[in-house]
Amino acid sequence: MARTNPIQFVQQVRAEVSKVSWPTRREVVLTTVMVFIMATLTAIFFATVDILIREGLQFVLNFFG
Repeated sequence: MARTNPIQFVQQVRAEVSKVSWPTRREVVLTTVMVFIMATLTAIFFATVDILIREGLQFVLNFFG
């Protein structure tokens, strides 16, 4: 593989970065809010499942114990 000198490397990096489609502030805020909402819903779901499993196991253990 051919080696690139540092100046060419920086030029290539700048060329690639200029091709990037950067999100707007509104898109970043909306995406961040959606991530927090989904994380909260996921946490609530798994907490509920955990409580149901714990209660079910306690019922089974108390029933047979």
